[in-house]
Amino acid sequence: MYANLQRQHAAKQYANVHNETRLEDATPHRLIQMLMEGFLARVNSAKGAIEYGDFEGKAHFISRAVDIVGGLNEALDMEKGGEIAANLNSLYRYMSERLLHASLTNDPAVLDEVAALMKEIKEAWDAIKN
Repeated sequence: MYANLQRQHAAKQYANVHNETRLEDATPHRLIQMLMEGFLARVNSAKGAIEYGDFEGKAHFISRAVDIVGGLNEALDMEKGGEIAANLNSLYRYMSERLLHASLTNDPAVLDEVAALMKEIKEAWDAIKN
């Protein structure tokens, strides 16, 4: 039993070091991509949690997704970004509201909606060269 826990702890520590290295080596462009990927993963996990009746898990994953959207919104340069930044600001606020609605109603369709919006934003971001 303890050996298994030690392996799990070691694996978790390795993953943490690996993730820290990825973050340290990432360009600002890549960091935004990683946030978007993390958002999509959390929304997908929240949807699975709803489908399995794991409402504590759902709350956790939706909370993390809201945090990520908040981080993306805070990263916007409203002065240099002009209309695009203003539109993204509005879209991120809308997505946060919809995530909270999904949390209250346990509606996976709302999670599909916000995931589709983020996928569209991510596709445009991915098309930008560093």
